[in-house]
Amino acid sequence: MRNSEFLLISSYPPRKCGIATYSLDLINAIENKYQEGFSLKVCALDKESSELNYSRRVTYVLKTGTKEDYASLAQRINLNEQIRLVFLQHEFGLYGGELGTYLLDFLKDLKVPVIVTFHTILSKPDDRLRLIVRQIVQYAAQIIVMTNHSAMILREEYQIELEKITVIPHGTHLIKPQKLIQDKDRPFYTKKILATFGLISGGKSIETALDALPRIVQHFPEVLYLIIGKTHPEVIKQEGEIYRNFLQQKTIDLGMDKHVLFINKYLSLQILLDYLERTDIYLFTSKDPQQAVSGTLAYAMSTGCPVISTPIPHSLELLDGAGINFEFEDSEGLADAALHMLSRPDLMQKMVLNALHKISPTAWQNSAIAHIELAKKVLKKENFKTQYRYPEISLDQVKRMSTEFGMLQFSKVAKPDKASGYTIDDNARALIAVAKNFELTGDFEDLHLINTYLNFILFCQQEDGSFLNYVKYNKKFYKKNHDENLEDANGRAIWALGQFLSMQNLISLPLQAKVEAAFQKALPTIVDLASPRAISFCIKGLYFHYQFKESAETLALITQLADNLISKYRGVSSEKWQWFEPYLSYANAVLPEALLLAGICTKSDLFKNTAKTTFDFLLSLTHDQEQISVISNVGRHDEGQEKVDFGQQPIEFAYTILALDSFYQEFREVGYLQKLKATFDWFLGDNHLHQIIYNPCTGGCYDGLEEDHINLNQGAESTLSYLLSRLTLEKYNT
Repeated sequence: MRNSEFLLISSYPPRKCGIATYSLDLINAIENKYQEGFSLKVCALDKESSELNYSRRVTYVLKTGTKEDYASLAQRINLNEQIRLVFLQHEFGLYGGELGTYLLDFLKDLKVPVIVTFHTILSKPDDRLRLIVRQIVQYAAQIIVMTNHSAMILREEYQIELEKITVIPHGTHLIKPQKLIQDKDRPFYTKKILATFGLISGGKSIETALDALPRIVQHFPEVLYLIIGKTHPEVIKQEGEIYRNFLQQKTIDLGMDKHVLFINKYLSLQILLDYLERTDIYLFTSKDPQQAVSGTLAYAMSTGCPVISTPIPHSLELLDGAGINFEFEDSEGLADAALHMLSRPDLMQKMVLNALHKISPTAWQNSAIAHIELAKKVLKKENFKTQYRYPEISLDQVKRMSTEFGMLQFSKVAKPDKASGYTIDDNARALIAVAKNFELTGDFEDLHLINTYLNFILFCQQEDGSFLNYVKYNKKFYKKNHDENLEDANGRAIWALGQFLSMQNLISLPLQAKVEAAFQKALPTIVDLASPRAISFCIKGLYFHYQFKESAETLALITQLADNLISKYRGVSSEKWQWFEPYLSYANAVLPEALLLAGICTKSDLFKNTAKTTFDFLLSLTHDQEQISVISNVGRHDEGQEKVDFGQQPIEFAYTILALDSFYQEFREVGYLQKLKATFDWFLGDNHLHQIIYNPCTGGCYDGLEEDHINLNQGAESTLSYLLSRLTLEKYNT
């Protein structure tokens, strides 16, 4: 279906309205998310008197007040064999006829499936309204609403089957969470910012906020209230600037003119988000209880704004822990809420984090996935397939997490958590990842990072050649280094040093000698390793070192360690359980990969064949035709046990991708390459929540996929896991 088209019917820029903005954002999100399978076109809803200059994406224009135009449009769509699906945006007032009845004949005549998005669902409908909505639903293949509340109104008051309804929340933009990082150079830094934005009209009831302002300013004189946006074009046509003039005069009458700033402009998205990032509390004061959804409220929350809102359904679903609801036109209630929040900085910070966690599933990337997954459902008989667009490689979060000493371990959302300190685990991964990036890009900024991570590893090496793992932010070692088994950490350090040495074009001779000395110093510590994962990490390090400098001693060590893995395999494997242990736990893919690399070095068919047998067994448990699901971190997976499909961490997908790359390079079986790409798609949304794990805005990777949510922290392990995976994929990105 390479030449298939999806047609979006909606108001569309340069027309100024919320649905036009929504539709543009949705199309941009879908096109940025997917690279093949379909193209998107637009049918713009227009008025008879309008002469708007639309972009090339707009291939049809519907004059909504002309009934004949609906029949003509349906006919043209039906004759266009490339159009396979229609997305139609519905709002009362968009379409001609009583309650938009002109739309009904169009839907009846349309021969391609249509998915209708209801932006408003009116409660307590009369018989006429109920009949019209039911007819629209009857002609539609699926219905989209933006809140669970709207879905229940359709079910209970319109008698619509829930099977035909999909809830896809209003999309929001990912941002760098600046609220978590204090910036003393930002505008208004000394002010407490309250803000409202959007096309201004009387329905927004901004006077409610103005009436609350004197009480707020009495306690917090540094408050500044930003009223952002032009007056709605339809309001301008009907009454000019009467409402704006009323607000400006009220500001003067209240003596608040030094505490209110009107920004009477159409702002670009980026400038708008910049304002919201600088906002302490977002005020949503709509007096319309029938307003189902607010894009402005959603956008504010996406920037981490705590919200004070009237109780529309959207805010009631979202604000638990992320803001406060107050009654319609209740300025005293608004003032109480603002004073409560402003007097509690700790509460405000919790609300910032809660807002980000609440709103993250609604990112436009996730909305794009939800829309296309629904399209797949509707077009199931046509075997409709898609391909994600691979994000550009970014080291932004890696750099954010790195100091002059090393890469920090954890983050709070995207903000580095200094209290978590450093680990050799993460800095070993960082050395490999950034060195691979430098090999690919030649970006000389990487060299400073490479030197930082290498020095950290050398800092952790002890006199006996072993490595300590945990280091405090003040560069002191944690006591737990002496209480925990550090075999795996030592194995990762040896892997990193060995792989770094194999990148000979990166290393000056003096540095090469320094790293080689550290590598050789560590070798006596690996002879008595018990952990199969530590053994495997060391085999990988020795394999790469062998590429750097072939030696009989290295081959002997590789053989000794690989024999250990073979012994473990023979001790527990059976016809039904082709593995090294009686269970699967973490870093599973490293074991067969290490055995494969040992076989390549030693030319041992035993090592290579056992590696392939065990890896294929692992893949049979983690890769089915529907979705990829690695072994959970909830607990180990014993033979015969049902696999848990949540508690998934990016590191397991990275290990799997690295192993798939090694097996494909050796055996050239296309199934390994297909599985590699499918495994990487987990980061981009092909998981049981259909949500992104990689954040393209921060360059970070979320820390885990749980049963019903994603851990939004973007720590070192997860971010490096994605980066290693993305770098591995690059050679196949053609």
